[in-house]
Amino acid sequence: MQDETILPYLGVESKGFWENVERLVRDRGYESELAWMRLLLEHEGFRSLSNEDLRNMGLTLTYFPGVPEVFQDLERILKAPPFPQYGISIEHYVVTSGLREILEGSNIKPHLKAIFGSEFDELKGEGMTFPKRAVGHTAKTQYLFRINKGYLDLGKDVNDRIANEERRIPFANMIYIGDGPTDVPCFVVMSEYGGRTLAVYNPDNPDSFEVAMQLHRAKRVEQFAEADYRRGSQLRRVLEHMVVEIASKICHEEDRERGANIIPAPRHV
Repeated sequence: MQDETILPYLGVESKGFWENVERLVRDRGYESELAWMRLLLEHEGFRSLSNEDLRNMGLTLTYFPGVPEVFQDLERILKAPPFPQYGISIEHYVVTSGLREILEGSNIKPHLKAIFGSEFDELKGEGMTFPKRAVGHTAKTQYLFRINKGYLDLGKDVNDRIANEERRIPFANMIYIGDGPTDVPCFVVMSEYGGRTLAVYNPDNPDSFEVAMQLHRAKRVEQFAEADYRRGSQLRRVLEHMVVEIASKICHEEDRERGANIIPAPRHV
């Protein structure tokens, strides 16, 4: 998202910026997220920005085909019988290493229950001061557990012990969509706890396809598809199938639980 927002605003050439990020990672042992956050803070133009400025940049983001329409389309599936009588609904979340504030100002924000991402602190009238939160590869998994436990407030300790049956959203009811190696830790957690996993690739980037195929070959994900969310695409068909499959399972489990709680009355023979 930096390539479509902050870097053009600052007049920074994207290729050179990311090469400098890679240099900090390779030569100085930086974590990738802290490397690009440092380079942004070294730019005077960025330090003068506010988080409100970042939110305003969110409207310049572009998306793969079918976004944001896919959100409402998936929700519409669960409005068809028998799902409404079971109170089943779907929620959408974003967990990103990119900047949360940019997505907070985007046109996908109204469709999302919560956004978790990297953040900068700022002093009023003085602009950006320091990284407030850096969401790296393994750090992403924390937010899966927050969603699982219903701990969307970052002030709550995600390490609180909660019995599985008390957790708000079981992992088995989740679908995680990712696009590369940074998502591997989340893919692993989802697979370990019975969640569903999908890798998507950018059709304009041959390397992206290779990464998705390798993730599937290594059994990190159960499916992979081109990042085309439009109706009738392979990705949309897989997503719709997974949603219906999970919702049907919930219905079946609830019926079984209801049946187990019913003790038949004595009958005359």
